[in-house]
Amino acid sequence: MQLTGPEILRRMQLKTNQKPDIIIVPFNEKCLGSNSYDLHLSDTLKVYKHTLPKGMKPAIEYKGNRDKHSMRDWFKSYFYYIYYLYCKQKFDIINPKFLIDPCDEESHETIDIKIPETGLILSPNIGYLGSTVEYTETRNLFPYIDGKSSVGRNFILNHHTAGRGDDGFCGTWTLEIKTLYPTILYPNMRIGQIYYDTFIGERKPYNLNKESHYNGQIAPTAAALIPIEKTR
Repeated sequence: MQLTGPEILRRMQLKTNQKPDIIIVPFNEKCLGSNSYDLHLSDTLKVYKHTLPKGMKPAIEYKGNRDKHSMRDWFKSYFYYIYYLYCKQKFDIINPKFLIDPCDEESHETIDIKIPETGLILSPNIGYLGSTVEYTETRNLFPYIDGKSSVGRNFILNHHTAGRGDDGFCGTWTLEIKTLYPTILYPNMRIGQIYYDTFIGERKPYNLNKESHYNGQIAPTAAALIPIEKTR
């Protein structure tokens, strides 16, 4: 059963063992909807260093006028732009040299990108790790996030698969952001919604699980290495 907006607010005030079931910081009641709470994008993104072609920028600072931008803006210098025109296969993300190995630490080295107040143009060829401004804690409930309708209608994917949280999770939410077109994102823009469901069964809180990787995370967090399980 999904919580309504008024029930979310009640659970934020209802203390269980000295803490409420839901904590959202910062909180603004104007962001409380019929059955969700709006989440906002923080001002930092991360990209996997290994996925960036040499000489290309991971994003472009928006100049306030789309007519001022061109394909040339994606490159750090005119030399790399000309190199791209003659050797496009070296910049193609399907080139295996840009592969990500989920079980290798080197694949998960990141660089930070600040989103300026004027906005940042994201590339549809790059995956970005963002995070919510809001820090949340959830107890006795199942939290999950999804995109707002207007976010989806701008073809912004704010989570690739990991929109589901856990009872007991504490932290900001890392977002796996992908766009269909070159798209401008702004710091503190509404990027999604958080929902809460009730569940059946005894609790196994995420923050008490030794196998959990991301509890307490603040800011965009790169993937933990996926272990290779041995079979008998």
